[in-house]
Amino acid sequence: MKTGLMRRLDQTGVVCAEGYLFEMERRGYLTAGEFVPEVALENPEALKSLHKDFQHAGSDVLVAFTYNGHREKMRIIGKEDLLESLNRAALQIANEVAVDVPEDYEPSLVAGNISNSNIWNPNDSRSQMEVRKMFSEMVEWAVDEGVDYFIGETFYFAEEAFTALEVIQKSKKPAVITIAPMGENVLRDQWDIIDTCKELEQRGADVVGMNCFRGPSTMMPYITKIRESVSGHVAALPIPYRTTDRQPTFFNLDDTCGCTVPSPHGRTFPTALDPLYCNRYEIKKFAEDAWSNNIRYLGVCCGAAPIHIREVAEVMGRTPLASRYSENMQNHFMYGTDKSLPAHITSYGDQA
Repeated sequence: MKTGLMRRLDQTGVVCAEGYLFEMERRGYLTAGEFVPEVALENPEALKSLHKDFQHAGSDVLVAFTYNGHREKMRIIGKEDLLESLNRAALQIANEVAVDVPEDYEPSLVAGNISNSNIWNPNDSRSQMEVRKMFSEMVEWAVDEGVDYFIGETFYFAEEAFTALEVIQKSKKPAVITIAPMGENVLRDQWDIIDTCKELEQRGADVVGMNCFRGPSTMMPYITKIRESVSGHVAALPIPYRTTDRQPTFFNLDDTCGCTVPSPHGRTFPTALDPLYCNRYEIKKFAEDAWSNNIRYLGVCCGAAPIHIREVAEVMGRTPLASRYSENMQNHFMYGTDKSLPAHITSYGDQA
């Protein structure tokens, strides 16, 4: 028997690796722009590998890779007939990897996933009904495949987040609901960020908070206020990019790092963000600040690599398998301090 989400949160906190979308694209198994998780059907071993890498790095959770695996996205690429098989394949892969752990390790939690539909329209009841149907079928398949809890994520309309919660609650599974306000710093239906999280908690969400779109510096101020405003557990999963007060999300980030070949589509998002990447120490600092503020559901979203997840896990007092390979700069050939290193090499470091 594995410990459930809420008990883990109360006892040790929960590390949750997200960011499958960007990482699968970087590894060559997903199309940027479309961002549909066909990898679950076309290259299941690649998806297993990413699950294993995040698990190895310390993630307590394997998120079934169904982000954007909803009916509307499948329509766009002409593969709506594969919708259920894609969802079930992703769920089954996560379940398979979850129990593939060393004898003295607890199986990973498996989270079902629903997310921003991109068709929600606050002025169109038909679009809202369509979104509800999309969420309902995905939740039904995930319950059937035996998930431990649900993540509803990346909502930039408050009412869509409320709908996701309502659908998840019918499953009787715990619900983690995270919102992703865009650059206006409110939800697109004009709900205040803090008020949205308070309302989600009041409506019964087990964990509320923020994920995606914002890097550490532009997410933390809101996460701090959310922590002050709700009584339950709070989630914080930033992107590992250097967003700013002027550009609070990664959608319109400028590359001021000497770029000589800009992207053909004219934006750094989503394929030319590389120079704007946070280093592992910035992610560690975000995790330290959040953890010290009693934010106990932590991870990293789009752009996440296993190294970021290891940093988060270690901040939370874990020693994941990947900690075996934590840095040891004292043995570096030029910047090390070991007495056996030749002085004519170590003294050259500032000139190299």
